[in-house]
Amino acid sequence: MTSILRNDLTVLAIPAFKDNYLWLIHDGTNAAVVDPGDAQPILDTLDEHKLTLAAILLTHHHADHIGGVQQLLQHASVPVFGPRNDGISAVTQPLAEGDEVHVPGLELALRVLDVPGHTLGHIAYVAQDPNWLFCGDTLFAGGCGRMFEGTPAQFTDSLGKLAALPDDTLVYCAHEYTLSNLRFAQAVEPGNAALLQRVKTEAEKRAHDEPTVPSTIGLEKATNPFLRYREPGIIDTLVKQRGLDAAAPPVNAFAALREWKNTF
Repeated sequence: MTSILRNDLTVLAIPAFKDNYLWLIHDGTNAAVVDPGDAQPILDTLDEHKLTLAAILLTHHHADHIGGVQQLLQHASVPVFGPRNDGISAVTQPLAEGDEVHVPGLELALRVLDVPGHTLGHIAYVAQDPNWLFCGDTLFAGGCGRMFEGTPAQFTDSLGKLAALPDDTLVYCAHEYTLSNLRFAQAVEPGNAALLQRVKTEAEKRAHDEPTVPSTIGLEKATNPFLRYREPGIIDTLVKQRGLDAAAPPVNAFAALREWKNTF
C-alpha cells in the first residue's frame, strides 16, 4: 500500500484482485473510497489507520469497481456518489458533468466530467489544489480502457477532456497495466525519446514492487498513444501496420489503435 500526501489530504493506493488499485482519500480522521471493487482491503485499511468511512465514489458499473459497495454499507451508512446513467442501483447521489461533489467529512471538492467510451455512463472526478484526477478505466498510465460500450468519437472526446487538464494533474487510474501499455506504445511510436525514458523509469518501479501510478497528464500527453493518435509518426505506423488510410479523420486512427491494442 502506497501513501501520497498532498496538503492535509492523503491518497492511499490499496491493491486488490490481480492488478486493481482502490483509492482511499483521507485527512487522518475521515475517508472516502473511490471504486471499491473489494470491501475487505478497504475495511482493513480503515481499521489500520483508525479512519471513519464518510463517502463512496464510483466511476462506472463494472464489478471490480463496485463489488465491495454493499459490504461497506453494512459497516457504515454513507452516501454513494456515482454516475447518473450507468445503471448502478447503489448510487444515492447521482452525478453528471457539471456537478460538483463536496465530499462529506473532507475538505475536498470534486468536479464531475462525463467520459463515455469504456462504458456509456462513465464519469471522472477532478480536484483542484491539489490537481487530482480519478478516472476509473477511461485513461490508464500509458493507455486507455477497452471500448466496451462507447464509440471512438465518444472515447476521443472523453480523453480530450482529460488531456485538457493541467499538466501537473495526478492521474489516479484503477489498474497496474503500465508496462504492458508502454510495450504497445513503443510498437506504435518507437522514435519517442520520452517514451523510452518512461519505460526505464516504470520498469525500475515495478522491479521494486512500487506502483507506477499516479502518473501525470503531462507525462501521458508525451508518451500515451491514445492521447497522441494525431501525431504523424503514429499515423505512419498505423498506415504501415494496420492499413489505415492516411487521409482518414483522426478518430479513425484512434479506432485503429484501440483495435490493435485489443489483440496486442
